[in-house]
Amino acid sequence: MSEAFRPTSDFLHVLSARGFLHQCSDLAGLDEKARSGDLVAYIGFDCTAPSLHVGSLVQIMMLRWLQKTGGKPIALMGGGTTRVGDPSGKDESRKLLSEEAIEANKAGIKQVFSKFLGFGAGKHDAIMADNAEWLLGLNYIDFLRDIGRHFSVNRMLAMDSVKLRLEREHELSFLEFNYMCLQAYDFVELSKRYGVTLQMGGSDQWGNIVTGIDLGRRLGTPQLYALTSPLLATASGAKMGKTAQGAIWLDANMLSVYNYWQYWRNCEDGDVARFLKLFTELPLEEIGRLARLHDAEINEAKKILATEATAMVHGREAAERAAETARQTFEDGLAAASLPSIDVARQEIDGGLGVLAAFVKAGLVGSTGEARRQIKGGGLKVNDATVTDERALLRPGDLIDGAIKLSLGKKKHVLLKPAK
Repeated sequence: MSEAFRPTSDFLHVLSARGFLHQCSDLAGLDEKARSGDLVAYIGFDCTAPSLHVGSLVQIMMLRWLQKTGGKPIALMGGGTTRVGDPSGKDESRKLLSEEAIEANKAGIKQVFSKFLGFGAGKHDAIMADNAEWLLGLNYIDFLRDIGRHFSVNRMLAMDSVKLRLEREHELSFLEFNYMCLQAYDFVELSKRYGVTLQMGGSDQWGNIVTGIDLGRRLGTPQLYALTSPLLATASGAKMGKTAQGAIWLDANMLSVYNYWQYWRNCEDGDVARFLKLFTELPLEEIGRLARLHDAEINEAKKILATEATAMVHGREAAERAAETARQTFEDGLAAASLPSIDVARQEIDGGLGVLAAFVKAGLVGSTGEARRQIKGGGLKVNDATVTDERALLRPGDLIDGAIKLSLGKKKHVLLKPAK
């Protein structure tokens, strides 16, 4: 966002102050539209899994803030585009899912949104739409004639989602090549049906979104806008939403509330302030106070982050229960007092200690081969969360009060501590 621009609408003010803004096609125009109280915006979510995970949380929070500041959010389910697959940020084609799998995934994702948005028939109530409604009935020849003629292959080849795949000499199917055409058509169709004027998404979606703006201009659609958020990584460069224990799902049936709380509690020191802004609704003044904490005191900020982020997804009561369980386990020493511990060189943790090697060092398994077999059977845990990825690395962010708890089954535990 331009340093000279100062938003006057509540919507852009919040997004700017909390770090959600990366690019916008017309900040002044969008600011005026948001200030009018008539801003309707959408974000698309393909139905590739039974739930969304933390990697989608920035976009979900953007829709939530839109509604809280007087706009109307639309969560677009990709019942149609999931059948094609978005090539953005990927080196290989997405596995095509059956219609039954897509519908089942869509039902699970709907449950996630009910926790963040208020749905209904009012002016600012959220809507959950599905692009299968208009995409599945398209006539191919008519679409090519009426819509396809507005797309330049030259510009499509220049898009990062296409260019990067071709530069790496990874196959890009004709099916995937059409994805940006369908997404652009979604934008125009949602404008007609619901008065949508803004599409939001991660920065990897910029090319697809502005293609929709261009299509709308060519088809006589009212002014459309694009807004993207930065693609998030942790302070150490790891991808958001992935850990040694697998994906951090937003569905309690796929990841326990306690493990979800622990994910945020284990964040790196350098991420605390940014995550408090993005993933909680704490006032910025309070976040500023927490951001000034250092050394051992920053653990208090992490616990507040964990409880507030967990309350957003699973409710306040469940979040506080998870916090109390963690306090008893790691602070009161009810479990830790009798646990054996081993020291490892600090640089091993700083550089990333392989989870297989960690369990061998702890003496919980005799070899990395045995560790792999235990992982396949769900027998190994890190900080009470089941390990699913044998290539995972233990990093400083996994330390809880100076230790990483390794478990084999329910009865064998060892605390891994970096040597001082």
